[in-house]
Amino acid sequence: MLSNEVGKRLQESRKYAGFTQRQVAERLGMLQPSYARYESGVLELDYEKLIFLCRLFHVSADYLLGLG
Repeated sequence: MLSNEVGKRLQESRKYAGFTQRQVAERLGMLQPSYARYESGVLELDYEKLIFLCRLFHVSADYLLGLG
């Protein structure tokens, strides 16, 4: 399932960048349990969140989406 792969890459990128789920959630204007759903693959990222997280984690959208 694509969203599970994206979730794994989100989690890996977040940890590598040194953020907690709570810190990322706060930057996105949401609560930690809501952000955790992206990492678990329950929710899919919208375009704006994808761009924001790419910039925050210093990774490409291709990487997060498993395209490169």
